[in-house]
Amino acid sequence: MASVRPIEPPTDSRTRAAARSRIVLVLLTVLGGGLGARPALAVPAVIPLPATIVSGAGEFRLAATTPLVAAPGDGAGLAAARALAAELATSRGAAPPVRAGAARDAAIVFEVRAGLGAEGYALEVTPARVTVAATTAAGAFYGATTLAELIPAGRGPVRLAAVRIADAPRFAWRGLMLDSARHYESPRFIRRLIDAMAAMKLNVLHWHLTDDQAWRLEIRRYPRLTQVGAFRVPAGRGARADIDARTGEPRLYGGYYTQKTVRALVAYAALRHVLIVPEIEMPGHASAAIAAYPALGTVALNAVPADWGVYEHVFNLSEPTCRFLENVLEEVAALFPGPYVHVGGDEVATHEWQASPPAVARARELGLAGVEQLPHYLVGRMARVLAAHGKRLVGWDEILAPDLDRGALVQSWRGRDGARAAASQGNDTVLAPWPTLYLDFRQSRADDEPPGRVKTSTLADVYGFEPLPPGLAAPAAVHVVGLQANVWTEHMRTEARIAHAIFPRAAALAEVGWTPAASRDYAGFLARLAALWPRYRRLGLPFADSAFAVRLDASPGDDPGAARVHLATESGAGQIRYTLDGTTPTAQSPRFTGPLTLASGTVLVAASYADGELLGAPRRYTVEAVPESRTSQALELCSEALPLALEIDAARGAPRPVVLLDLMNPCWLWRGVDLSGAPELTASIGPVPFNYQLGADGTKIRVGDARTASGELEVRLDGCEGEILASLPLAAASPLGLSRLAARLPARGGHHDLCLRFARPTLDPMWALERVALRQ
Repeated sequence: MASVRPIEPPTDSRTRAAARSRIVLVLLTVLGGGLGARPALAVPAVIPLPATIVSGAGEFRLAATTPLVAAPGDGAGLAAARALAAELATSRGAAPPVRAGAARDAAIVFEVRAGLGAEGYALEVTPARVTVAATTAAGAFYGATTLAELIPAGRGPVRLAAVRIADAPRFAWRGLMLDSARHYESPRFIRRLIDAMAAMKLNVLHWHLTDDQAWRLEIRRYPRLTQVGAFRVPAGRGARADIDARTGEPRLYGGYYTQKTVRALVAYAALRHVLIVPEIEMPGHASAAIAAYPALGTVALNAVPADWGVYEHVFNLSEPTCRFLENVLEEVAALFPGPYVHVGGDEVATHEWQASPPAVARARELGLAGVEQLPHYLVGRMARVLAAHGKRLVGWDEILAPDLDRGALVQSWRGRDGARAAASQGNDTVLAPWPTLYLDFRQSRADDEPPGRVKTSTLADVYGFEPLPPGLAAPAAVHVVGLQANVWTEHMRTEARIAHAIFPRAAALAEVGWTPAASRDYAGFLARLAALWPRYRRLGLPFADSAFAVRLDASPGDDPGAARVHLATESGAGQIRYTLDGTTPTAQSPRFTGPLTLASGTVLVAASYADGELLGAPRRYTVEAVPESRTSQALELCSEALPLALEIDAARGAPRPVVLLDLMNPCWLWRGVDLSGAPELTASIGPVPFNYQLGADGTKIRVGDARTASGELEVRLDGCEGEILASLPLAAASPLGLSRLAARLPARGGHHDLCLRFARPTLDPMWALERVALRQ
């Protein structure tokens, strides 16, 4: 097929105006796709979809002066009214008055009503008044949240269609996990994340605060945990060359959260009914803590590492180390008033313990069968410590054991089996399985996705996830308390990329966790989703439009120099509008209805629209009838043992191009290349720092096959064991940024596959192909 080259979406005034456009409330007729025939419902643009919606007669006229009223002494109602007023101040430019008083007409009334559940509410819009009823403060808040979604942004009076909504969540735990250990996120970003979670009725922020690469939480009894453990020298040649001129030492990367900051964030979240669950990893993922206090380790460390992956470093679990962990959890329990503390417990390597006579003796002293049982001993001990402070222990599914404290909650990340086993033995469990609910997996294979794991988890994948493991008996099913998406940040160095990974997939997660399974409908969800775009923008949260982005696929046309072009979106939602003169398409531009025949070199710009509103930002493509160049992301990987989209190493502040490679085998295939002449091949390459802990897998990476001291890029014919057409030395390649290599290939009649692979003397740096081109 002919290749295309995505170009940055244009940002002219018309695009910005479309992005700022207000999405007003519309009533959408949604049919239950795949669920059997059922009556059409008038569904307001609300996410997550409420449990029941019944349309009424007439409308309520809302003005800027319409009061929000709760009974005197109804603290929950008044708090929900203030939250609604604050949201309307942002979306409509003025906060309505909030009053304590008797219920009355021409007002939005908050009232207490028994029997609606811990988070349930009833919302009724009539021509006379709007009523939000709830049993609890959380229910009142969620009723106010739904009402805010019914009220369109913008100034002026609003007519709200009469409706009755009775609503409550399907699951109690509807969570996101934020990894702040690999990359530090600012408190401001975390507050915006909490705001967005609350707007979607997500109620648990699992905060991953410690790991091998950092310890982010201030523990006053052990100040070196943050003085030392919160900072590291970043990986990569560019970073290592980044020396602070004042000190002559490498610049350290990091940061930590003071207890004052944590208390403020916890309070901020509580007002929005988001529970923060802290995670303190043990006994593995402990390198940062051991670097701060080497006596804690089975093997001492003198610096916080910067590699990604699974380390073998573990706490030694001597009695002093166990008391250290108990003391840490005591401070954590005091900082976080919620009922849960997470202790990790995952990916514990036992090699250091097996090689340590003190560890072997410790296991024997505790009456354990071997060092393999030390993690379960620690989990049991920490569960008792936390219980003494009124907390329940949470851990990943590796903590499962027959004698696990029944108060412990198990998060199942390695599929559904952990959840099924935990629920069957009476432990509460939360589904958080990879890859579907791992938001560090990319949302598409498109070139314009940020770095990350190449395996995709699309918006449709997340929406289609079913938390209840199949075949789970009813008595055990009650222990499935919810679901959670995890945001691991190894490859997300900026907050903008984290937001892009989370949104809008978090909206799909919210609907799965809240809405009855029989009511979920992906087409209806997509129709309501664009109503969130203005709210994300108001929060300053970049979001992915991957499901609505127009992608171009081209193949050679019937005439020389022409290409047959097809346009599509992943979701199929909306209408595709396009231009061929380089301008930005509008909702009135030509609509794509079938394949186009275009001359090579044509600039095509396309975007998706629904009801005149922009769904996916415009994408610009240059059509090539015969592919003359390919990015690494447009090439085929020779293998996909550990495929990643990574950034080329660069100097501080320099651009970092994104490349696609298999970490275990940096090798690419370009299929069907015309080698009838003797074309010139040019390759743009760059170094990727090899900062990975792969254990035994690292020995499987092919190195040591270079013919020169620096290595070379091999170009082989018809497979990676075929004839070497060119060998491009790497000696002159720059250790930072991109370098250009070139060679004339010998003529080989007809079309052939080219294999491009790096022969290297060492693992670091790992060279990557950014782009390759052929010119006759």
